[in-house]
Amino acid sequence: MEKFDVTIIGSGPGGYVAAIRCAQLGMKTAIIEKYNTLGGTCLNVGCIPSKALLDSSEHFHNATHTFTEHGIDVKDVKVNLTQMIKRKSDVVKQTCDGINFLMKKNKITVFTGHASFLTKNTIEIASTDGKKTSIETGKTIIATGSKPSSLPGIEIDKKRIITSTEALELKEVPKHMVIIGGGVIGLELGSVYARLGAKISVVEFTGGLISTMDAALGKELQKSLKKLGFEFYFNHKVTSTSTKGKDVTVIAENAKGEKVEIKGDYCLVSVGRKPYTDKLGLDKAGVKLDNRGRIETDDHLQTNVEGIYAIGDVVKGAMLAHKAEEEGTFVAETIAGQKPHINYNLIPGVVYTWPEVAAVGYTEEQLKEQGKKFKVGNFPFKASGRARASMDTDGFVKVLADETTDEILGVHMIGPRCADMIAEAVVAMEYRASAEDISRMSHAHPTFTESFKEACLDATGKRALHI
Repeated sequence: MEKFDVTIIGSGPGGYVAAIRCAQLGMKTAIIEKYNTLGGTCLNVGCIPSKALLDSSEHFHNATHTFTEHGIDVKDVKVNLTQMIKRKSDVVKQTCDGINFLMKKNKITVFTGHASFLTKNTIEIASTDGKKTSIETGKTIIATGSKPSSLPGIEIDKKRIITSTEALELKEVPKHMVIIGGGVIGLELGSVYARLGAKISVVEFTGGLISTMDAALGKELQKSLKKLGFEFYFNHKVTSTSTKGKDVTVIAENAKGEKVEIKGDYCLVSVGRKPYTDKLGLDKAGVKLDNRGRIETDDHLQTNVEGIYAIGDVVKGAMLAHKAEEEGTFVAETIAGQKPHINYNLIPGVVYTWPEVAAVGYTEEQLKEQGKKFKVGNFPFKASGRARASMDTDGFVKVLADETTDEILGVHMIGPRCADMIAEAVVAMEYRASAEDISRMSHAHPTFTESFKEACLDATGKRALHI
């Protein structure tokens, strides 16, 4: 039986990063992946393919909506969905091939098959052809990720009633896609097909979009998506879905208890994700789950069983690829005897619609709940010269700073390239910068990032220069 210092189960961003860091630190490392390609949900059916389609659909939307204003005349612009999906698949393959290269470069042993614990230190790997192999491991990191959730009364047939996985492989642009859930995944994929000509109806149980983020972001995003033709059913509870041929019917109840019927040709169920721990043999290893099916861990991400760790979507916290990556590095360095740290409050969240949405730190609602006294600085992109030049004037940057110390407590952005801009806010908050600190830093002109500086100026005595 082959022996390893550490074995990682799952090759998503958390798993493969953990494997690389363990190998860098001198450990004999193995990684086990159930599927034939490495990269997990994120690289295969999540972050990477969705961004590829978002970029392609944005090009088409600009060609049909903004090129004329820019002085570019084009005729007979058409969607070639087959080519769009093929390009997406090519991007996925290149990215996954890159992970294969990294495994070889770092001398990490890759096993393909379903992993399950036989004992605390013994793992069985069952391949699709029925062959079974067992390995011995000193430490184990569980990084098996998550899978789409559903709701009672909804039967996902993967043809007309679909999850995000099937939405990445459609053979036609929907005429009317009904999306159940107003969260990140549904709005991103809804944006793809809205830009390509589909009508999009979002049915959301709460009173607004992206409910885990600052409320101002959801309200602004709603305005932008309405321009794309989105319609919204807030405070609606979906009770059932049904299909008849190519037609899908979604039945929901509004706040008054009245029945509402929404018809379309596709229904995307996007109500979150749940930890994937099926048939891992956790009981044989003695690993405990909480009441939501997540693996319980301590402050070092170690389970109740010494030497077994868990990271990413299978543990508490936001289900984000970069959160899993941070945890993968954290556990590898912890095993090596180092003293790493993660500040979960400073892990940014991003929605890759257009305008993009990004945030880090506390929301205004959270600070009010804490009774914290704070200042607010705002700057709209319509006042940004760079945004006017690119015709991307929707949105704003909002900065929350401590009323007494001026320390930045939260940054919330919606606008062009906010997914990239949020990194400056993360750096600032990691070093406990004040709004005054950022406002006195030189930002190149004209750039989108000037809007962050202006919002900080606004938070420090309403000193914004361009509003």
